[in-house]
Amino acid sequence: MKNNSLLDDIFFHRNGLDESRVKALVSGSLSSLDDGELYMEFCQSEQLSFDDGHLKNANFDTTQGFGLRGVLGEASAFAHSSDITEESIKRAGKTLSSLKSSGSYSINLDENKRKTLYGTLNPLDEVAFEKKLKLLSNIDSYLRDKDTRVKQVSVSLGGEWQAIQIIRGNGIKIGDIRPLVRLNISVVVEQNGRMERGSYGTGGRTAYAEYIAEANWKKFADEALRQALVNLDSVPAPAGEMDVVLGPGWPGVLLHEAIGHGLEGDFNRKKVSAFSNLMGERVAAKGVTIYDDGTMQDRRGSINIDDEGTPSNKTCLIDDGILVGYIQDRLNARLMNAKPTGNGRRESYEHQPMPRMTNTYMVSGDRTPEEIIKSVKKGIYAVNFGGGQVDITSGKFVFSASEAYKIENGKVGAAVKGATLIGNGPDVLTKVKLIGNDMALDPGIGTCGKDRQSVPVGVGQPTMLIGGLTVGGTEV
Repeated sequence: MKNNSLLDDIFFHRNGLDESRVKALVSGSLSSLDDGELYMEFCQSEQLSFDDGHLKNANFDTTQGFGLRGVLGEASAFAHSSDITEESIKRAGKTLSSLKSSGSYSINLDENKRKTLYGTLNPLDEVAFEKKLKLLSNIDSYLRDKDTRVKQVSVSLGGEWQAIQIIRGNGIKIGDIRPLVRLNISVVVEQNGRMERGSYGTGGRTAYAEYIAEANWKKFADEALRQALVNLDSVPAPAGEMDVVLGPGWPGVLLHEAIGHGLEGDFNRKKVSAFSNLMGERVAAKGVTIYDDGTMQDRRGSINIDDEGTPSNKTCLIDDGILVGYIQDRLNARLMNAKPTGNGRRESYEHQPMPRMTNTYMVSGDRTPEEIIKSVKKGIYAVNFGGGQVDITSGKFVFSASEAYKIENGKVGAAVKGATLIGNGPDVLTKVKLIGNDMALDPGIGTCGKDRQSVPVGVGQPTMLIGGLTVGGTEV
């Protein structure tokens, strides 16, 4: 109830709004439509960047506004404004008048089923600016003192405190308060004229406290430096078709991009996904089970409710290789005669919601990582990834490995540089040979882009062996 009082203060009292009149405006605007909502948002954010021993940027921002959406069939009308007043909401309602009656669509938003997955403390107010600046300076000094090969250190710390309030046409009001923080460390090292980079990022829906703790930030800094030093000794990556072992955690971004997007409801309703019309069929090797789970405590991709007001959910997408579920928002769920899964997400009040992932991961198998590597005669062990691209319709993807090693005769060998993984999302799932018992989630760095909107997400997987994947390399 404390959260409800805070949200009422943010959206109604501060803006001089009468709740009953706002509900009447929303009800009147949506009464003849299938669906829709008033989405109000208040967000404070900060970003501090420290580069080469100096504070480079310190940005602080406060935004607020609303978006009013009406939905009829496949069509939607949408208006947004940074001015949260009854008059602005009334004008936005006129935008919806072009849509005609079709009857209403409703689901039960049971408040009792909602979980509290993170605290409501505003990280921007939790720690003084001087202490945040000291953290960035300490990381810079620590890395430079630790190794004389360090030539450049870049550190950034960001925080966000977002409050949302959603009002539906039937008068239901539901809200959420979402903290989000992230720490990024990048290191450039030089040896004998060769320069290489390493990086590490972490974050989640928590406060700054764990990042301020010396033992933690030193561990993060050490990991960035380790990665840079590994790359100093890397050799050109081999090319060709070979076995590829993916490490646990962040390599799950390959699943997110190559497979997860293809399981979003809008692409499947429009039948433009490589997974369209495959519900109930085998799409992956036995043992492959994948979930999208927005209910994980403090995770970057977690949400108490989605941006349409649907409680977040743990949705099984692939069960032992069989396609069993899609990621749904309200609009696509209605048109596909399915239930919303709590995945209607939007970047801000200026955007309409769409089906988006939260935390997407593959569950553990029964093999140890050592067994998996030992089974490979010749291949690549990809531990970390950089950028990647995927085509939703065909499922084709290309991913660059930022940290990878040769595997020869069952042993991890030299680090390699320039390895890219090339394949097809639905096809790669059928090539999974062995699945490790070490499922891990990424450290809290995922950001997903779709239709020019970005939202925070999480990924994860265990160590796994994919047979016969094409590797693009730089070895002559």
